[in-house]
Formats: sequence, C-alpha cells, structure tokens
Amino acid sequence: MKLVEVKDHATEKAFLDLPVSIYQNNDYWIRPLTEDIKKVFDPTKNPAFQDGECVRWILQNDTGITIGRVAAFYRNSTKNVDNDQPTGGIGYFECIDDQKAAFMLFDACKEWLQAKGLEAMDGPINFGERDKFWGLLIKGYDKEPTYQMGYHLPYYKDFFEAYGFQIYFEQYSFYRLIGEMSENIHKKAERVMNSPKYSFRQIEKSNLEKYTEDFRTVYNGSFAKAEDLKELTKEESLKIMERMKPIIDERLISFAYYSDVPIGFGVFIPELNQLFKYVDGKMDLWGKLKFLYHRWRGRGKRVLGIAFGVNTRFHGRGIDAALIRCLYNESIKKDFLYYDIELNWIGDFNPTMIKIVEELEFTRHKTHATYRKLFDETKPFKRHPIRSYEKKAGSTSQAKA
Repeated sequence: MKLVEVKDHATEKAFLDLPVSIYQNNDYWIRPLTEDIKKVFDPTKNPAFQDGECVRWILQNDTGITIGRVAAFYRNSTKNVDNDQPTGGIGYFECIDDQKAAFMLFDACKEWLQAKGLEAMDGPINFGERDKFWGLLIKGYDKEPTYQMGYHLPYYKDFFEAYGFQIYFEQYSFYRLIGEMSENIHKKAERVMNSPKYSFRQIEKSNLEKYTEDFRTVYNGSFAKAEDLKELTKEESLKIMERMKPIIDERLISFAYYSDVPIGFGVFIPELNQLFKYVDGKMDLWGKLKFLYHRWRGRGKRVLGIAFGVNTRFHGRGIDAALIRCLYNESIKKDFLYYDIELNWIGDFNPTMIKIVEELEFTRHKTHATYRKLFDETKPFKRHPIRSYEKKAGSTSQAKA
C-alpha cells in the first residue's frame, strides 16, 4: 500500500470519488455535494486557511486502486481552546474494511501534526466550523444523513477505538413529527401566546434586513454570551441570511418578541439532503434540473432545525414551546409540505439544551462522536468540559451546539 498526497487534479478526483465505491451497496448513504467538499480544501474559499494548514492523502493498494483517504489540519485560533495540549484534527476519513490501511492513514495524520507541534488530534472533524461534517456516526446506521453531516460504516468506529482514539464528546441529533404535539406543550405555548406583551412573527423575505438585525439581537443575547462566542456584526449576520435566502420558507422561521423587542427565534429550513440524494453529488445543470424536479414533486418533507435560541431573561417562560407551536400551527394547513423535524446535533457537554429539547418532545435519533487521540498516552484523558448555562446568559441550541 502507498500513501499519495493530494496535489493535482487526478489525486483530488480519487479523493472525491472514493466514497462512491465504499458505499455503493448502502441504502442510506447520500453522496455529499462535490463542490461542498472542494470548498473545504480551497484556500480562497475556506477562511480556516488564514490561521491554519491542511494536508490530504489518498491510500492506494498495490495495483494503484484508491482504498482510503484522509485529511489532517490545525488552526492556531482553536488548537488550545478547552485543551490541555495543542490539538489538531483529522477528517474526511474513508477506508475499506482493512485495519492496516486505516492505521496507515491515522499514522500519516499523527506524524504530520506532531511535526507541526501538535500533541493530540480530534476526528473525524471539519477543517472549519462545527456545523459541517463533524463527528463519526456511531448510532443510527439505518437513517439517512442530513445535509453536510457524515454517514459512516460501523467498522469505522472499531478502527478509531483500536488505534487509541477515545470519545471526547457525543453528539445527539433529535427528531419529532411536526403535526403531533401533546396537551402539555400546547398549554405552555398558550400561556405565553395569550399574553399581550408577547408576539410571534414569521420571517418575511421582503423585509429581510429587519429580521437579519432581529436575528443578530437574539444571537448576541443568547448564543454569544452562553458559548463565550464573538458577537455577530451586522455584516456577519447579513451574510448568514443571504446564504439562507434561496432556501428560506417563511413558514418555517419564527421570531418571538416582548414589547416588540426580539427575544427568541426558531430557525428551520427544508432538509436539503432529501433532494440532494437525487443529484449524485453534482449540482451542474442536470443536477439542478433533477433537484427542481424532485422539489416540485414534493419529495423534501423533512425540515432541519439549525438554530433555536431564547434570551436569558425569558428562559423558562414557555417561549421555546411557543416557537414550536408556531411551526405546528403551519403544519395543520392544507398546503403545508413537511412531515417531520430533525435538529442539528447537540453535544453531550450541553445538558441544559438536551433537557429543553426533550421537554419539547424530541427524541434522540442519531449519535455521532468526536474522538480524541493523545499522542502521549501517559497523560490523563479528559472529556469536553460541560457547559453550565445556568451561570451564563442564554438558553441556546445551534448547529455547532
């Protein structure tokens, strides 16, 4: 077997095409969009390159057939966050069912990261934000992946653990039907929705500038403070909304207000993998036509929850139940297309948010895991620190929860 660094069109094509052969007989895998993967490794499109480095390899057998792939990377801005040692990452791992092959890929990552001064590696993760391609699927192999989340084969877990990776944190995806809601949730929602001080409104594309600012207000009053994140600027908030605009369905995004001040939001979008599974990873002209055809046929019946936040002042008052009720109210209309909801993952280090979504009658649907490998195995292994939201400002759920 031979490791080959990805440096040209031929090796990049082999890197991109390998999963097709790995998953060719799997009924649940959905091929990621090729352009989405290419953007991760394009220094002109991925800001992670501004403070980090990345390398990719493919693994070939003795006849030159590609049987594995992996990427290794690090960012100076994140390598020491919550860590006792500088930590890099590996991702986009795919391999045939051969432990020797898998270990060759892991060894290449370890050696490259060690040479860069790193002392541990997390994986499989993304070279960028946590809301994309983060974690290894360890439960839910009989369920399709959501857009930009990984689907993996069961033996991948064995490879990681046999090599010495340990679970740094688990990631839970939650699920529920839209059109079913218990009397308890209805009562919680009605208490706040019947109060004249509160109001709930759906987003309007024609007034996107206002809702962009409302989004920023809620985010900075909940996510940013609770997660110790940098507050969103007007420009950053506008970029988020502009990216979402082509797929926004106004019925799926609701804002909560107290005396006309924005205090919460529930941001749901159509789950795009329900349509992308028909395009075979290619959004060329033919792929776009297939996407539009299946959208017209009503094939995309699932929504994805990407952000759900309530300002700390209003935590525990039923705002979260009211925001879910807004979605339920749309679901009982005749022209409503959607059937169920899946939430983007929430880490096990966020027990407060897990409790909130379970009280909203979501159930655990899939589990991914972020693994960590310490290069010096004599050092104590520590799990991801628990987030204590009771001591901070905000009750939050987000794609990178």
